Amino acid sequence: MLHVTIRQLQVFATVARHLSFARAAEALHLTPPAVSMQIRQLESQLGLQVFDRSGANVSLTTAGEYLLVHARRMLGSLKDAENLVARLRRVEAGRVQVGMLGTAKYFLPQLLAGFLKEHPAVELVLIEGNRQQLVELLHRNELDLAIMGRPPRELDTRAEPFGVHPLGIVASPEHRLAQVEQVEPAQLADQPFIVRESGSGTRMVMEEYFSHWHLSPPVVMRLNSNETIKQAVMADLGLGFLSLHTTATEQRLGTLRLLPVEGLPALRHWHVAHIRARTLSPASEALRYYILEQGQGFLARQFGPPPQGVEGAFSHT
Repeated sequence: MLHVTIRQLQVFATVARHLSFARAAEALHLTPPAVSMQIRQLESQLGLQVFDRSGANVSLTTAGEYLLVHARRMLGSLKDAENLVARLRRVEAGRVQVGMLGTAKYFLPQLLAGFLKEHPAVELVLIEGNRQQLVELLHRNELDLAIMGRPPRELDTRAEPFGVHPLGIVASPEHRLAQVEQVEPAQLADQPFIVRESGSGTRMVMEEYFSHWHLSPPVVMRLNSNETIKQAVMADLGLGFLSLHTTATEQRLGTLRLLPVEGLPALRHWHVAHIRARTLSPASEALRYYILEQGQGFLARQFGPPPQGVEGAFSHT
């Protein structure tokens, strides 16, 4: 182990995260052969195989699983040391790894574009995932900041709200409930829904709403893509419970209609979160401050003022 390099551990941890040499190469800005060479050198140093390779499939061996625990710990400590040195030098440059919910991609890149104009020496890496995946990445110290809806109670994080996040039920304009002035929750009981996957924050808010009104509508599809759900709803295959930040364009064009249901839209908040025990680099701190200062105004310009809704209602958190 004395001759294993930090670069080999970084490549190893990235391949372990993606379980793909090609995707790891893309994330690291390397060629797949270069990634394979680093892994071969690591395995030669260890005298053990860390990955099982079967065609295009890659999986960790038992030795690889044990090594990954320590590799992540070492890389996390190294990142903390780098951040501390940068803070002491007051250097506002470097790489910031930002995790974001798929829902946040409808506004976050534009918000970050303004930050990069003011901080051209900072490199931002965006990693998309659902809530459960972002919590896991934070736990493994693979994110500096995470943009998410519900703050993770599973971890000791500092999570600060920066903007209102409305969620509601949308339908095709041809759906019979889209013709109704006021929809009672009981009218949803027999309506088929197209929903997000388990682990999604949007799915959790939807389930809270249904639980509050004692509803169990049939689920006809479970999808992990807001775009696919919107297309299915526009095809009148069912109703969708979605972030209204994802449906703004379709509502404006008239291809989706927000249903006027009692208790909705549900108003939640966007948060910027990080592990409390980790020392943020000056670049990460600068980005955090920028999001907190500019986020709400940016969302208002992008989507208009927050709709009238019920803030925090029916939430169990």
